[in-house]
Amino acid sequence: MARLFGTDGIRGIANTELTCEIAFKLGKAGAYVVSEQSEGTPKIVIGKDTRRSSDMLEKALIAGICSAGADAICLGVISTPAIAHLTRKYKADAGIVISASHNPAEFNGIKFFDKNGYKLSDSEEERIEAIILDNIEQLPTPIGCSVGSVIEKEEAIEDYISFLKSSVNIRFEGLKIALDCANGASFATAPRVFRELGADVFVINNTPDGLNINCKCGSTNMEMLKQIVVENKCDLGLAFDGDADRVLAVDSNGDCLDGDKIMAIIGLDLKRQNKLVNNTIVTTVMSNLGFDIMAKEQSIDLVKTTVGDRYVLEQMLEHGHVLGGEQSGHIIMLNYNTTGDGQLTALQLAQIAKKTGKSLSELSSMMKVYPQVLKNAKVKNENKFTYMNDPEIASKCLELEKAFHGEGRVLIRPSGTEPLVRVMIEGKDLDYITRKAEELSDLIENKLG
Repeated sequence: MARLFGTDGIRGIANTELTCEIAFKLGKAGAYVVSEQSEGTPKIVIGKDTRRSSDMLEKALIAGICSAGADAICLGVISTPAIAHLTRKYKADAGIVISASHNPAEFNGIKFFDKNGYKLSDSEEERIEAIILDNIEQLPTPIGCSVGSVIEKEEAIEDYISFLKSSVNIRFEGLKIALDCANGASFATAPRVFRELGADVFVINNTPDGLNINCKCGSTNMEMLKQIVVENKCDLGLAFDGDADRVLAVDSNGDCLDGDKIMAIIGLDLKRQNKLVNNTIVTTVMSNLGFDIMAKEQSIDLVKTTVGDRYVLEQMLEHGHVLGGEQSGHIIMLNYNTTGDGQLTALQLAQIAKKTGKSLSELSSMMKVYPQVLKNAKVKNENKFTYMNDPEIASKCLELEKAFHGEGRVLIRPSGTEPLVRVMIEGKDLDYITRKAEELSDLIENKLG
């Protein structure tokens, strides 16, 4: 049987790949593993996004948790980063989110946080998997008063909104802001937070029906938000994904700001306040070359990790950095929360615009975005990690890097799940890098396919 956990929890098509049976077992095994050191009855916080299947999976998870002797504290529809924060606030033993983030409605997922609001370690996930798939441990079956209870925590939304509002020290009167809630977990919180802070707010895609989450909206499709911003002469637009752990922005001209530009704005603001610890931003190898050039010009150090917010966070925790993230808009600000928090990031961005009196286009003008071209080369699965062992491929990459003279780059990486090698080339001339990316991907396919 295939392993359960990927790089960001468990994810699959609900009711076929991610079933109620799996959810029950995850609840039972997960509660057992994360609450071993608990004194008294363990407590597990649970939240979910707006997908129709989230209710079904929630009930199965709760049954598993209670059957392991833990209490299930249900927070209802709420964002992933809210679970990370409230797990700590409520002194729970763990938190669980039912969400497939930016994926379409037919998908769903289950993600665990430990008592400190961080994703479970690889070893903890592997142990939960081994209990479920390999029966390596016999779990206890409590009876009577030892069976867990279900607790509805109705104040969760209010507690999270209070946390968000406490992260800024300015009001937003005079700012006209458009919000795209992706018909997801931010629909009940983001509009309230910005309105209560005084902004003039235009909201779209905040009427979830269980099936319209991320459907032609949110951070995966910005066209509607661009139109709303321009038509209503908004100062900025903010688009969340389904579980609101990421955000992308639109300036008053209708131009998009990705995670790199948002991090650049926040990083420079922290630097001006002497709050950019170690003078460092952590990002991934997929960040735009323009980010590197901006950082060099502004005397900011960049640390790059492999793709995935898990690896960004590991680097931040190991070295004490406070800002990191990805192009996707998943931005971690450890001074506030333990995971990427789209609404928190949105508030910080609006606060900088309000304090400086500058537009987003002006704030982001310090970073030029270089064109990026991505191509997938189909290869034999056993060959996808050996591409640089081929002298012709290695020579071609070196030749391209030299031709760029520091104003472009070549990045090749194997897919984690498919028999593909992903080719990314970046540079000033889109036609040139497109042609070179096609040549390189063709070469890789011919040599390794």
